[in-house]
Amino acid sequence: MNEKKWWSNALLIGGVIALVTLPIGALGTKLGLWAFTGGFMVLGVGVVLATAVFFLGVIAVVYTSVKGMTADRTSAAVGLVISLVVLGVMGSQFAAGTQVPPIHNISTDLVDPPQFKTLVADREAEGANPLALTDEVKDQQRGAYPQLKSLISGSPDSELFPRALQVLKDMGMEIADADAGAGIIEATDETFWFGFKDDVVVRIRAEGSGSVVDVRSVSRVGQSDLGKNAARIAEILAGIGAN
Repeated sequence: MNEKKWWSNALLIGGVIALVTLPIGALGTKLGLWAFTGGFMVLGVGVVLATAVFFLGVIAVVYTSVKGMTADRTSAAVGLVISLVVLGVMGSQFAAGTQVPPIHNISTDLVDPPQFKTLVADREAEGANPLALTDEVKDQQRGAYPQLKSLISGSPDSELFPRALQVLKDMGMEIADADAGAGIIEATDETFWFGFKDDVVVRIRAEGSGSVVDVRSVSRVGQSDLGKNAARIAEILAGIGAN
């Protein structure tokens, strides 16, 4: 019985290591072991390793199949499949990033966007992205998310405020401030893997016999949010409007 070749084991181990870099890079960032840029570097290493395992794995699977090396073929094939999983996951994230503009400051009202107050100090302490909405960002948002508009409701603001507050809580956000008198709610949403924090402000104003609801969502770090802030705003507005 022939012993397995070292390179077939290396392909299997390489695939496993590439896969492990995904949670390590993300959770390491969330736990504060390194900055988010360090986490991305870990993911980059995983992608490079997965790419190498993929190409070498294809060659190995063909070679071992021709030679009848069953055990080596199995190890190489498993490493190949794992590398495809890694490349698939990272490829989907890259694809998502190319489909949206590289912005992270989204608001339903671009003329008079809701303003943060309570969370400003936290953002400044962390050296977060600036809150200013430039004309360039506004234009990019209008082109990418034309559907994001203020919610016009026939319900009074006194009814919408507790409804909006409950929606944010149900979404798992940490409420930083809820000022019913001003119609302002500030909250922070944190992603599971990387622990990225995005800040949200909901503004509810009385208008006629009803109300107008505006929502703003801003990432603390990074350039592109992969469309997450716009999706969050849409979910919040849908939740408020559905009740």
